[in-house]
Parts: sequence; C-alpha cells; structure tokens
Amino acid sequence: MQYFRSSEGGVSWQLSAVPVVLLFISFALIIIIEGPVAIADHAPYALLLSGIVSLLLAKGVGAVRRRGLLLGLRRSASQILPAIPMLLLIAMLATTWMLSGVVPTLIHYGLMLLDPKWFLVTACGVCAVVSVLTGSSWSTIATLGVAFIGIGEVMGFHPGWTAGAIISGAYFGDKVSPLSDTTVIASTTCGVDLFKHIRFMTITTVPAMLVAMLIFAVKGLSGPGTPIGESAGMLAGLNEVFTLSPWVLLIPALTLVMIAFRVNTLVVLGVSALLGAVGIFVFQPDGSMGAMDVLRAVWSGFTPVTSHESVNELCATGGVLGILPVVFLVLSAMVFGSMMIGTGMLESLTSRLTRSLHKRTSIVTATVASGLTLNACTADQYLSIMLCGNMYRSHYRRHGMEACLLSRTLEDSVSATSPIIPWSSCGVTQASVLGVSTMTYLPFCFFNYLTPLMAIIVVHTGYKIRRRHHVLAVAE
Repeated sequence: MQYFRSSEGGVSWQLSAVPVVLLFISFALIIIIEGPVAIADHAPYALLLSGIVSLLLAKGVGAVRRRGLLLGLRRSASQILPAIPMLLLIAMLATTWMLSGVVPTLIHYGLMLLDPKWFLVTACGVCAVVSVLTGSSWSTIATLGVAFIGIGEVMGFHPGWTAGAIISGAYFGDKVSPLSDTTVIASTTCGVDLFKHIRFMTITTVPAMLVAMLIFAVKGLSGPGTPIGESAGMLAGLNEVFTLSPWVLLIPALTLVMIAFRVNTLVVLGVSALLGAVGIFVFQPDGSMGAMDVLRAVWSGFTPVTSHESVNELCATGGVLGILPVVFLVLSAMVFGSMMIGTGMLESLTSRLTRSLHKRTSIVTATVASGLTLNACTADQYLSIMLCGNMYRSHYRRHGMEACLLSRTLEDSVSATSPIIPWSSCGVTQASVLGVSTMTYLPFCFFNYLTPLMAIIVVHTGYKIRRRHHVLAVAE
C-alpha cells in the first residue's frame, strides 16, 4: 500500500486519478447508451459512486482523516448549497411569470419586432450588455434568457442555438463586468487590481466573443426561420390562454431595476416570483384560477390547453417538483467535491500537474487544464477559482509571470466553462432555467469553449505578456 501513498503521507496522484477517470468513463457510457440528454438523469449516481470510491481508496491506504473530511464538506457545501434555494425560487418564478402572461407577452412582442435573421446576434448582444450592467449572468439568463428561448423556439431555431447565444452573451458580460462576483474573486485571489484584471482579460474574451457573434450571424442569415403562418398560429394559441398586455411588462421592468441596484439575488428572485403571482390576478382577470390553483401550479407545474400543440409545449412549466431532480444533482456534485477535497486527492492531482512546469505556455495550459478539472471535481466556479489561484500563484511568481496573467487564465478556464459542465452548479441551473439540457446547448456555447483556447493561443504568441525582470524567468 505504500506505493499508493505520496511522499507527504497522502494519497498518490495515480490513486487520486481513479475516481476522476471513473466519473468520466461513467458519463461516456451514459452518453453512448442513453444519449446526451440522459446525463442529467444518471449523473447523480455516477457522482455519488465516484465519491464513495474516492473515500474507500483513501481509507484503504490510511489517508482518511475526520478533520479533512469535515473541511472538504464545509468548503464544498458553503459554495454549492446556496444554489438550492435559488433553484427553487427560479422554478417558482418561471411558473408565475408564465401564468401572469409575462413570458407569453415577451414572446408576442419578440415575434412582432425581432428579425429572425438577426435574432441570435440580438439575443447574444442584449444578454451581454445586461450582464455587464448588472454583473450577473444568472439573473440575466433567468429573466431575458427565458423570454429569448421562447422566441427562438417559435422562430424555428434549435433550442441549443438559442441557449448557446444567450449563455455566450451572459457569461461574456459577467466576465468583463466590475460588478461580477467571479471577476472580483479572481482578481483578489491573485492580488491584481480589478480594472487591470478586466483590461487584461479583454485580450482573450473580446476575440472569442467576436468569433461567437460571427458564427451566430452566419447561422441567422442562413437559418430557415419560422413561416409567417406558423408564427400567426403561435400568436393565436397564446391569445387563447393569456391576456397579452404591455402593462404586464412592469413585472420584468421592476426586476431589472432591482438587479441594477444590486439587490441580493435571492431577494430579486423571490420578489419577482411574488410579483408574478400577484400579476396572475391583476393581468389575467378571467377568474379561471384561484389562490389554491396558483399554489398547485407553482408546486407541480402548469400545462396550458390550446388548439396549438407547440404552444402547449412552449408554455408548460415543471414547478418545484420539476426542479427537484436538479437539486439532487447539485447535492450529489457537492458530495463528490467534498470527498475529493477531504481525502486530499484533489490536492494530490493538482500538485502533480505543477511539478514539472517551467515554460510560459505549458504553465498557462496546465492552469487551463487544472481549472477545467477543478470545475469538474468541485462542481463550483468560486471554489475552483480560489483553489486554482492559490495553487499557481507562487508558481507564476517564481517564473517571473505577471499575476494578471494568472487571474485572466482563471476566468478563461473556470468562469467561462462553468455553464458547459452538466453537473456543475452553473450547468444545472442554466439547463433548468432555459429548459434545455447542458449537453444540448454545449456545442453552441462558442464563447465559453473558445475562451480557454484563446488563453493558450494568446500566451503562445506572447502578446502583451511581460516578464518581471527582478525574477529569473524561463523563456519560451
């Protein structure tokens, strides 16, 4: 068993890699056997199995300590558990905004005003601007994103394309906003001035965003769009169930005001859901729903009955019960992250990655790989940024590399990729909010996977990369 112990008495990196390899093999088998959509259903069991395996392996070599396990649980839980009430409130908001007519009205005006050829570019650009102003990709997606996903479906766009445009724009804006929590965490973890961090980050994020916008423009110009007759049928179906009035847009307007004033996210979602519930009785005065009917719809979901089947599918909501499988996935990811941190396996893996790194490009590439690995293991972007930053900070300093290069690479590899990991808190939240599985929208989140690639390309060219002369740096 000594072979599987590290020189410091912990678990060797070879043994530490087993649970991670097992997890990825499990996901690959799920995709091959059941298809990509089944990831959300089966991922919790793969995460729990891998977590149990990590604990058993560490116990087998005598590397399990109660204090370490508790520390791992605290670290993982403190970052992931706050997502659960947020998910429940989002489920309530989605139902009340649908029943009050907010989403149907936004879809109605979107169909009337938006040009299908420029829809994807518009969705991406608007979400980017709102995220810059608010600093919150989650709030942007939970409000504007829900409306855009419905408009895109009616216009005939594959939901993956629409979700990809929404998420690309929202996460670009989140990354370059001085109001963003991940931007602040990345800069402070590395000891970099916030605005210097943002300026340095635009070198990789702006080219990635321009490429993504170009792809969305080409798709929009060549896309089929929805025939006029089909759009007219959808509008008629919406009018069968909902009273569509511009006054109902006061609800999202008040929500955006709260976001602009940096009101706590949970408060914004809770108040917005409550406004939607009140709006059911104010803006849909047909008397068909009482208070108990609204409560039942919020709990178990709502499916309208119209003569247009696509309207029924578009306006259906799952309620709180529909979000519970997502909560189970989040808790399972927390257990896996706790085990990997608590047993010391995560530290063993990351130490191995940094041991033989000397050249600039290899160090940045390893940082990107570590960020992705930590995102997959901890299922949380905040924890991944802090762990990865602390792990590489002295390494960058020792090799004469600027701290802002590390802070930028952390955002490029962690913040940008968090929504495309199916079991991460960001991935499960955006999938549940938009009603599109992570594996469905992943291929179309061009900004999110172009950014880490851009980080490696830019550092390889040496553009704007300066070495600190008072430290012996290793040239490429």
